[in-house]
Amino acid sequence: MAENNIYKPIKYKVDKIVEETSNIKTFFISSEKDFEFDTGQFVEVTLDGIGEAPYTPSSSPYIKNKMELTIMNAGYVTGKMHQLKGGETIGIRGPFGKGYPIKKFYGTEILILGGGVGLAPLRCLILTLLEEEDKFKKINICFGAKTPADFIYKDWFSELEKHKKVRLLRSVDVPDKDWDGTVGVVTVLLDEIKANYQEINSIVCGPPIMMKFGAKKLLELGVNEKNIYLSMETNMSCGLGKCGHCDMDGLYVCKDGPVFTFDEVKHTTEMKEFFRLFKDK
Repeated sequence: MAENNIYKPIKYKVDKIVEETSNIKTFFISSEKDFEFDTGQFVEVTLDGIGEAPYTPSSSPYIKNKMELTIMNAGYVTGKMHQLKGGETIGIRGPFGKGYPIKKFYGTEILILGGGVGLAPLRCLILTLLEEEDKFKKINICFGAKTPADFIYKDWFSELEKHKKVRLLRSVDVPDKDWDGTVGVVTVLLDEIKANYQEINSIVCGPPIMMKFGAKKLLELGVNEKNIYLSMETNMSCGLGKCGHCDMDGLYVCKDGPVFTFDEVKHTTEMKEFFRLFKDK
């Protein structure tokens, strides 16, 4: 179970580190204590004497004493994480925030749209869905990356394609000589999905600009605003709603999210400004 004292980290050992890309690594960690979280929730990772930062686990919530964290080297704490070699002890606080309403997805078709390191929290979601695969009509997965080398979890894709309910599509912005798939931003993959968009549940996670364009495309296809789920993890810090760093016009990403429906965030300044730029196009 999660630690009762939300300020006290649980000790985890770094068992293994896998280099996914030139700037993204997956950390396999384990603890003597069980730790429970819902898919979509996040944890605070603590490095003694360095600091802490929030990350969404990329592993299944059904595994209680082990966890995987996929982290991009993008700042001070992440840079220190990338210097770890394995065998070190780190701390985990949480879990924090709200996750995905998995039971609401039962009986529906799922569409997952992800890009870059946004595949990390989506992996947790997909592993959760696959535990109850028969409860969903279909699970469409659209992943995008800048180049084929920039995909994380490359060895996982063949496993996904073995599931009868899964359809996996991938695209890259810039192909190499061996790439024989779709070329273009990840939203072009939506043209290959034949579905009843009025009834579909869609989940989007990736860089902020990709999520905005993804939401825009899904709305154009007829997906209900309440059925578009966005993982708004950018700018989170303390995890407790104390620092105000993740405030979005009265919504705190760490407490009210990080998972929001489009309907919940469409009023924010950031979203209104983005859609204003396209309303006449």
